[in-house]
Amino acid sequence: MELFVAKHSIVREIWGKSDTTLFIFAGAAAEFALNNAVDWLYFTGRLPADPLGRLFSTVTYAQQIVFSEQAAALKAIDKIAAIHQGVEAARGAQIPDWAYRDVLFMLIDYSIRSYEVLERKLTDLEKKEVFDVFYRVGHRMGIAGLPTTYVDWLTMRADHLQHNMINSHFTIDLFKQYRKHLGLLRYLLLKQVQVLVTPNRVKQLLNLNQLPLLKPVIALYKLSRKLRLDKLVKEAILPAQYKAQIRDLDVSV
Repeated sequence: MELFVAKHSIVREIWGKSDTTLFIFAGAAAEFALNNAVDWLYFTGRLPADPLGRLFSTVTYAQQIVFSEQAAALKAIDKIAAIHQGVEAARGAQIPDWAYRDVLFMLIDYSIRSYEVLERKLTDLEKKEVFDVFYRVGHRMGIAGLPTTYVDWLTMRADHLQHNMINSHFTIDLFKQYRKHLGLLRYLLLKQVQVLVTPNRVKQLLNLNQLPLLKPVIALYKLSRKLRLDKLVKEAILPAQYKAQIRDLDVSV
């Protein structure tokens, strides 16, 4: 049985833990709001109407790819590509290749950043492994202009961060939706996680407080995992209707 991601890959460890996965999408939520192509996320109206629902549906697709056999993973990737093609057809325009690359780059970067905040520093080999998995996803989707090595990705990622983001009225509205759906306390917690995992360019554009107030709390959270209290903590920081989805994020690797 051929797996899309090798059994003992660091990628399976990263994406098999709900806390790491939630940190990935906290970072992506910040950067999505700044992307020059964020209007595409508003076209169907689904993102601003239910940002948390979109988060969990996206996580489901990502985990389906990471933890599936090769054939099933390719089928899931093809389904994602078909969904985007449907949106393009409905709008009568094409999503720019650089916008597809940006989303892929987020998944690579925040996979690395989130794991390093919550667990340990990754080796260069492990980082290359993360890159390789998502490069294969992008290649299967037919995304043009992808970097073929981790080193090339680092250069292109820095360029994209510098030139493909803007704080627009979409940014302001999306953060209003985050606050509306999370409530004030959870929203403030989201922003603190974003301080921990986002690149400096993202923090600057969003005027995020550079002081990582949540950093001392991470040590306590790690202790809660050892005491098996972490599920209670995670369920406390997201609305009650998402408890089942949070539990489902933990995958046996």
